[in-house]
Order: sequence, then C-alpha cells, then structure tokens
Amino acid sequence: MTASWKSARTLAGAPSAALVLADGTAFLGQGLGAEGESVGEVCFNTAMTGYQEILTDPSYAGQIITFTFPHIGNVGTNSEDVEATNPAVRGVVLRAPITDPSNYRAAEDLSRWLQKRNIVGIAGIDTRALASHIRTHGMPKGTLIHKPGASFDLSALRAKANAWSGLEGLDLAQEVTTRQSYSADETPWVWSKGYGQQTEPNRHVVAIDYGIKRNILRELAGAGCKVTVVPAETSAEDILAKAPDGIFLSNGPGDPAATGRYAVPVIRKLIDSGKPVFGICLGHQMLALAAGGRTVKMHQGHHGANHPVKDLSTGKVEIVSMNHGFTVDRESLPAHVIETHVSLFDGTNCGIALKDRPVFSVQYHPEASPGPHDSHYLFARFIEAMDGKR
Repeated sequence: MTASWKSARTLAGAPSAALVLADGTAFLGQGLGAEGESVGEVCFNTAMTGYQEILTDPSYAGQIITFTFPHIGNVGTNSEDVEATNPAVRGVVLRAPITDPSNYRAAEDLSRWLQKRNIVGIAGIDTRALASHIRTHGMPKGTLIHKPGASFDLSALRAKANAWSGLEGLDLAQEVTTRQSYSADETPWVWSKGYGQQTEPNRHVVAIDYGIKRNILRELAGAGCKVTVVPAETSAEDILAKAPDGIFLSNGPGDPAATGRYAVPVIRKLIDSGKPVFGICLGHQMLALAAGGRTVKMHQGHHGANHPVKDLSTGKVEIVSMNHGFTVDRESLPAHVIETHVSLFDGTNCGIALKDRPVFSVQYHPEASPGPHDSHYLFARFIEAMDGKR
C-alpha cells in the first residue's frame, strides 16, 4: 500500500517493510529477501525480463531498484544468469509478491536468493506512484527496511535517508572492481549447450574493471579475443606491458568524475599509445572526461532494456539496454570528439569517437544482458579497429 507521510504512521503495526524517501514520502508493504536496513538512491527500471542480471549488475552499487514490470520473480533464479558473484545493489522494490517459480531453468526462489545475498526487499507497494514521483522530483535518497513485527519510526528513517551523501562525488568502482588480474575465456550462451570456451584467441584485449559484467567478457571472448581483466586503478604502464591489441573500459557505478580522478590520467595515456580503445557506460563517461568533456547528474537516469538510440553514422535506430544516472554533456565536447549516438527519449549523448584515434564509446550496454541484441555490432567495430580496418 502507499501512504502519505502522516497516514503511514497509523499503518506501522501491520506491514513488515517500509521505504521512506528523503522528502518524507513513505511506502509500506511486505518484506522479502533479507531482513535489515539499507540506504541508497532509489531508481526505477523498465525492463520486462532479466531481473536477475539487473540485480547482479555492479553498476547498481549504491542504488535501490524499483521494477516497474509487475511480475518479478516468477521464473526464479539460477546460477547462469548472474553478471557478478556478489551483487552490489542496496535493495529491491516490487509491485506484486513473488510467486512460486515457473521455469525449467529455475533453481531457487527469488526471495530466498535475495536473502542469501543480504539484499533487502519490499513488495506490495504502488510502484507506479513511486515511478511517477521519481519522474517528477528526480531520483531520491531513501531508506529501505525489512523487519517483521516492527513498528517503523518513519521520522528516523527519513533522517537516515537525508544523512546519506548520495551518489555525487562517490567513487563506487572501488567497491566492485576485481582485486587482482585474471583471464576470461567463457563465450556466450547457446541454447541447449550453455556457455562455451574460447580456446583459440587471435587478439588480446585488456579490460579495465570498473564494475564489469560477465556477459561483456563473454562477447569479447566470443569475438576471438583473449581477455585479461585488470583492477580499476591499474596503471597505463602495466596495461601496455601486457601487449594488448585493444583496451576495453567497462561499465560501473558511481560518479564518473570521482572515479576519474585516478582513471582519467590512465585513459589519456592509453589514448596516446595509439591502441584501439572501446568504452561503455562509466567507461564512456570517463573517456569523455579524458577527451576534455564533462559529465553531469541526470534527473531520473536511464534504467531499462527498451531505450531507443540513433547511430548518427549510419542512421540506424537500435533498442538498447541502459543503466546510468550520469551523462556526458554534449556541449562540453571539444572539436576533436565526434558525437556518434544520441538518445531518442531525451536527446542526451549516447556515444562518442575521437577523430584522430581508433577510440570510441557508448553510454549503453551492448552486451545485452538483459536486453535486445541490436548493439552487438559494436564488438565487431572494436575487432575491426584492432585489425586496423577502422
């Protein structure tokens, strides 16, 4: 149920969970997943499928996800559809209670899966009202609590939301990056066969992990690449010492300007090396910073698998998967940077390329996990760049 700030107090005896926003707006419902309390930025995701991939996307560190699709959890969970072993999301908000799984791949109920990973959840609230609130007022700070039998102190929960710093200025890549280098050779999933293995790579890509998703690594391996993943703070000298044919800048969470304090100088050196560079999401934003642009916080962000983007070089419109709360300010891009892609929802920048280097990036997630496969051609572009054909 949804309640105003004042009337929510009278309902505090019955619900087992509450979501209280920094402005005092309160939603009361039934708890799911882990018992506990978390504070984060509340956003909404419009994807109709792939909730397990979304919940394990490291780009959601520091955020509480509201799913606008009403049926979340009905296909259960499994060990294959995860993008990171340790989810960084701070909470999940659902319209309907989780039903028993109904899918041949299901191995575990979503609520139990959340509980094992210490993710707090709430169901039974008006997610349309919450999404409308976010669209009007922007992505708020919020406190999510699941505690059966408790009487919620909404004033205290509101105060905790307000006390949190928010995402601006936060370097969250440090929370999700790998702690040591490793090789990735798993290739994309094939019906009835599962994931494969790349045994005969013919190119070498070093991927900088700011919060990388597994399916990105699979797409690179599937394209014939040996993939070496390195931590976020790896120096340009160490990366180039691995003799890569190309360098990949991954997705990730937080404020690109904060992570950019150490990442941007490295990216500039990598650009100057002449090696092909391909960035996505946070990697795209920091590439823009390295090229002389700037980034800004968005009002409501882009979170979903149904976003239309136009490739300005071909005129093609593709439907893409997105997850970001910051954007590149197109007006800040210097003359040597070309805008290559643009959002057809709000006109924001979705891609850039350098005029004098084999360097390009996009704001969205071309590996499509979850989401449509319209953007897989970008991996082919990266291969062509490594082969000297672009």
